[in-house]
Amino acid sequence: MDLRDWIASDHAFVTARFDNAIGKHVPVDFWRGELDDTGPSIAWLLFHMTYHQDLALNTAVRNHEPLLTRHRDALGLTDFAPAAGLTESEDRRVTEALDLTRLADYVHEVNARTAEWIENLSTLALDSVPSNSYRLEHRAGIPADGAMDWLHAMWNDKPVSWLIQWECIGHGHAHVGEMVGIRNRMGFSPF
Repeated sequence: MDLRDWIASDHAFVTARFDNAIGKHVPVDFWRGELDDTGPSIAWLLFHMTYHQDLALNTAVRNHEPLLTRHRDALGLTDFAPAAGLTESEDRRVTEALDLTRLADYVHEVNARTAEWIENLSTLALDSVPSNSYRLEHRAGIPADGAMDWLHAMWNDKPVSWLIQWECIGHGHAHVGEMVGIRNRMGFSPF
């Protein structure tokens, strides 16, 4: 199998896994929290993993503003800082503000743009190291000091391959797995 095909297949599988394990079984009305309201919500995890992917590919790798910039108003996040949604622990204010019907639009666009980029990927680019921290600060408005210094430290000096393997693929797999556990605890098992 060609490396580009493998990357494309693994990226597409994150979306397919979400659609088959969550989208088909858990009504959107339940995405904001579990029945006992413990742990992160499906809405948070979906937004969080998508925003990480958006920043990794569109900002760190491609040196563009994140797609979230265009979706912020529609998602109900106008009054939130650019870093809102990036922490592993859920910010319930963000989750409650999210317009879940518009979240699907944002998720779809980020996944489509990532897939398009992978399709045209030169595998030589995988070893390059973009100015990740600089771009996060200057393209996405996420300062390198303070509350988000951990993200800058984690991404600093990382090659494109790491950003794709972890932020665009592995991170999504991890959080979809977490969502499957939430789905099961909520009683929406597909069996």
